[in-house]
Amino acid sequence: MDVVELGAGADYRETWALQRALHAQVVDGARPTLLLLEHASVYTAGTSTQPGDLPTDGSEAIEVDRGGRITWHGPGQLVAYPIVALPDAVQVVDWVRRLEEAIIRALAASGLATRRIRGRAGVWVADASGERKVAQVGVRVASRASMHGIAINVANSLAPFTTIVPCGIADAGVTTVELETGSTHDPMAIGRRFAAELEPLLDFAPFTSVALDDRAAVHA
Repeated sequence: MDVVELGAGADYRETWALQRALHAQVVDGARPTLLLLEHASVYTAGTSTQPGDLPTDGSEAIEVDRGGRITWHGPGQLVAYPIVALPDAVQVVDWVRRLEEAIIRALAASGLATRRIRGRAGVWVADASGERKVAQVGVRVASRASMHGIAINVANSLAPFTTIVPCGIADAGVTTVELETGSTHDPMAIGRRFAAELEPLLDFAPFTSVALDDRAAVHA
């Protein structure tokens, strides 16, 4: 897998166009590519977004062709877009679980224990204080190749989430790696760790999650 670091301040529409170009190349047989970046502040609305999810302050929300509902991207948040051809036997849900697993492993290496929550996509911190989402997953699979991907709240402000219903979830909170660990973290460093953890999962062999979860055994 080729890893390309675009750095901070990436324009969403420009990056989306780059994704589409890479997706076409991967469909034609090119190597998978992983883009690592921090977006300039932007709201994006997936195909399941509801009117009540939208920003209450009138901010623009870019309608995109990924699954899921509305979310925010911006400085301090690690975004990773794996452009990967999926074997015929691999369903979208298994691909999502592999992305979640790579996040869980990367955050464990950064000192944060996370897990899945039944019935909810993404990666969560869950303890006596409740459930708090730290990473989100939203993908599109076309011609057996995936685009879009994941976002990990590393060092970003949570204020932009207060004007939307993030991912359509109104009964749980959001958090960041820095808030949970009480220490400073570099988004791109976590992105590189995510890349390292995702690479072996691209053999699409069955794996067992490192996190407590009632869907721990995943089979392609």
